[in-house]
Amino acid sequence: MSSIIIIVLMIAFMYFFMIRPQQKQRKEHQSMVNHLKKGDQVVMISRLHGVIDEINTTDQTVTIDCEGVYLTFDLSAIARVIPSKTQAAEAQPASQAAASEEPASQASEASEAPASEAAPASESAEAADDQKPAESDSADADK
Repeated sequence: MSSIIIIVLMIAFMYFFMIRPQQKQRKEHQSMVNHLKKGDQVVMISRLHGVIDEINTTDQTVTIDCEGVYLTFDLSAIARVIPSKTQAAEAQPASQAAASEEPASQASEASEAPASEAAPASESAEAADDQKPAESDSADADK
């Protein structure tokens, strides 16, 4: 009797941790494919980036424009859709946009400070490079 309970628990475990998440992922992918439109930027399962030029729902194919090269793939070969900048801006509320701009300006100020400190080090390296050719010229003159 206890072996039957263990088998039932193993089947339940497999369902909730393997089968169910895969079904959810398949539904999300199908929803993404159903909402594709011409001009969307996509990444294929082969990591090829391109822009959708044509969608053929009867053949379940999509034509991708990859910098002037048109390639035809199955719709199932689309790994993800890259959100355009306008869609990302619409999704982000104005209050979050203002809050995210402040740390960015502070980060740019912080990145400028080390660059100014690095300048004297690079100048001393250039000075050392200037001295090396002078030494080799004097060595050539001695010969």
